Amino acid sequence: MQDIFGQDTSLTDAAALRDWNAVQMGVLAHAATTPTHLAALLATAPGFALGQACKGMFYLLMGRSELIATAREALSAARAHFDTALPRERHYIAALEIWLAGQPSAAIAKLEQVLHNHPQDALAMKLSHSIRFVLGDSAGMRRSIERLLPAYGTDHAGHGYLLGCHAFTLEETGSFEKAEIVGRQALWTAPDDAWGLHAVAHVHEMTGNAQAGLDWLQGREAAWSHCNNFRYHVWWHKALMHLDLGQIDQVFDLYDHEIRSDKTDDYRDISNGTSLLMRLELNGANVGERWEELAELAANRTEDGSLIFADLHYLLALAGHNRKEATSRLVKRIHADAQTRTDEAGQRMANPGCAAALGLEAFGEGDYAGAFANLSQARGSMWMAGGSNAQRDVFERITIDSGLRAGQLDAVESILDDRQAYCGGNEGNYALARREVIAEMRGSAAPHSLSAQ
Repeated sequence: MQDIFGQDTSLTDAAALRDWNAVQMGVLAHAATTPTHLAALLATAPGFALGQACKGMFYLLMGRSELIATAREALSAARAHFDTALPRERHYIAALEIWLAGQPSAAIAKLEQVLHNHPQDALAMKLSHSIRFVLGDSAGMRRSIERLLPAYGTDHAGHGYLLGCHAFTLEETGSFEKAEIVGRQALWTAPDDAWGLHAVAHVHEMTGNAQAGLDWLQGREAAWSHCNNFRYHVWWHKALMHLDLGQIDQVFDLYDHEIRSDKTDDYRDISNGTSLLMRLELNGANVGERWEELAELAANRTEDGSLIFADLHYLLALAGHNRKEATSRLVKRIHADAQTRTDEAGQRMANPGCAAALGLEAFGEGDYAGAFANLSQARGSMWMAGGSNAQRDVFERITIDSGLRAGQLDAVESILDDRQAYCGGNEGNYALARREVIAEMRGSAAPHSLSAQ
């Protein structure tokens, strides 16, 4: 039986095929209903090896150590039916097995083998894209998508979502004008493509055009209201735009009623919350008791060690709430992983993890010279922590503010110049305010407070 993308599958049940198609389209759209369809699929066709393999990869993408056992169970279920799987499906099984061995880059290579022979397999496209995103490999994301573009006609069910992925890769590699055009095309083609919509939001964030970003999101809530927890992230983008415009009341309203309306401990949701609170504090806002719930959740995740991206955001929460013991425990665990683990996650604990973790710990303790030294060391490789440029920008802002508080004006100005050049000469209000601080500090021997910036 062929799936919605025209790919042969080993399924023989029509109901199972309908659920499988719904799973695949749900993954592309970040739909909240995807797990329901996956459960129905595997209840009807437990021997569908491809479905089991994808279940395992979906769990690994959640970046939680306690879910590794579930992913291994899915691998065992997939391998038990390896003989009935088609050659394309077997590559998925191999990808899961390799990823579970700690080598996500090699898992990507397996998915790219699928795409070499089956370029219209939109699920393999999205999985390759997603794993690369976790690794921070923006250039690889773009190469992968652009190899596939000629194979997708406008009648392909995944065409709009492919455009959304392309828009995101264009934005992450600095092609902002093209990214906005392609992102708009993606949403016209697939109105529920939250990834493409958010790619355009990224463009406005990175080019310092917050009002245009708000205008883009206004009235398009239907493009992300159907989403799983990704919807919190789109609201986060809207909050960033309000923050850049100094509209603090709107930021807190979004934080309380959308971004942290559900007190989940998913690392992606925690990263939304912690990075937004830190940005608010860097801008002089009083966030009240909001650090407490995030710090409590982060304190329970200090031994996880799945992703350095998650660990660094846990550190933001712990430092924000002055949890010195938990902060120290997490920093020590990152350093221990860097010394003992040979998998890719361990390599990223070593670089940029160790220096970045020390920098965040120092920042929380008010040691701004130490924070600036360590965060500056990590800065060149921070992309390896994964996530997007906009997500990692919170660490850049902490680096800048640490440098200002430590009196490292020339070094901070150089970082601001780098940011300005990358964004095509555009700067948001955060950067402009920091340049004003530098000018004032150079004109006065008295220390300048950043609290009002």
